Amino acid sequence: MPLAPGIENFSLLGGPLHRLGARCALVRGDKNTVPLGLALGWLLWLVLVLLALAQGAKIIFALSVVAVHARLLLALPLLFVAETALDAKSREFVLLLVRSGVAGERALPELEMAAGRLLRWKNSWLPDATSLIAAAALSLLWVRMRMIGANPHESSQSLAAMPLAAAWYWFVCLPLFRFLTFRWAWRLALWWVFLWRLAKSDLAMQPDHPDRAGGLGYLEIVHTRFAILALAISIIVSATFAEDIASGRTSLQAVYPALFMTLLIDVVLFVAPLCLFAFKLRACQERGLWDYTTLSSLYVHAFEQKWIRREGPQEPLLGTPDLQSLADLANSFTVVRNMRLAPISLRLFVIIGGVALVPMAPLLLFDYPLVQLAQMLLRKLAGYNFLLFLDACCFRLSASGGYSSLKSRVWPLSAFNSVYNSLEAAVRCWIVGVSTPPCPIQASWQIVHQLSS
Repeated sequence: MPLAPGIENFSLLGGPLHRLGARCALVRGDKNTVPLGLALGWLLWLVLVLLALAQGAKIIFALSVVAVHARLLLALPLLFVAETALDAKSREFVLLLVRSGVAGERALPELEMAAGRLLRWKNSWLPDATSLIAAAALSLLWVRMRMIGANPHESSQSLAAMPLAAAWYWFVCLPLFRFLTFRWAWRLALWWVFLWRLAKSDLAMQPDHPDRAGGLGYLEIVHTRFAILALAISIIVSATFAEDIASGRTSLQAVYPALFMTLLIDVVLFVAPLCLFAFKLRACQERGLWDYTTLSSLYVHAFEQKWIRREGPQEPLLGTPDLQSLADLANSFTVVRNMRLAPISLRLFVIIGGVALVPMAPLLLFDYPLVQLAQMLLRKLAGYNFLLFLDACCFRLSASGGYSSLKSRVWPLSAFNSVYNSLEAAVRCWIVGVSTPPCPIQASWQIVHQLSS
């Protein structure tokens, strides 16, 4: 049976910007928009840097404007990477619903209707026009805030030293980035509405399906692609805090509440919509428990009569398939009983939460220098007594006047221990900041000499 165009060509990509990118050969196969994102982000960044260097403003590479680079070089292309990855998986999910029979004869008309509505909205000019108007309004509001003396987090003070680059960023780069952000918000709304309509349809979910989600388990894999979008959000938040901490406007302690809010927003945007299927899956589980309880009672009663009470014709117990059938029935009942109320697992939380935490990690270097972090890591790996020994060695090193004195005092007899302690001493001298650390070339030569002797 031929599928409706909305299902066969299901896609979240569309709109005037998408069609413009296709005409410029920046959208490959009408599905891959990553080249478009790279062209927009990196071209805007290149013009910004050239304008800044033309004015002799090397501050463009300072930490106080790191959010500018993060938005254009990383976050903006990631928006297109996320939509490309999500589009491919969402299409596979919709086709899987039809092929697996979850969207059967009763649910297929509603699925076609929902996919058709999404197809019309994504190709409409209205979403992009609305996003453009919202971005322009927000930019005008930002200019108004600047005029009344407000200090928004937009690298204002640093960019003010390079007027041409500042004008390019404030009136071209930033509005375009906001436009793409609103455009993504509209796409998220379209996906949520599609899931809501899908949850209302009469899906033929199976309570004993191995994915423990009635056949909707693949939807969790679709939502793991939102991790790319969560990464882009976290990069922007982290870069903005890096600017504020570097300029002294805030401290590292303010990052922790923001980190919690970022994780909460990611969960609300990318995990919570899956709970739309909770009532449907709960009803499926209850129906499955009723059916399997009835089936189990009948089978157990017949099994007891045949093998426990020995009623009816006798068969040899050894090799009978009845025992395996009883075990299989118990396994099926366990699958139904452990059915999830939403296609969500710990794996989804770990993926989205993990990628959201990664960009925040470099902020620790503001309060915990790399040397201290390495020392803490070495303390956990090697043990406290080992570090006390190296502290004593380094104290002797500073008191006796050099690495050669330390070598003559603690150099062991075994070649293996010699190599091992040479590495330990070199690492420890670097961590505690000894005034005369061993030369890396000399230390490497000594290690090679010990291995060859």
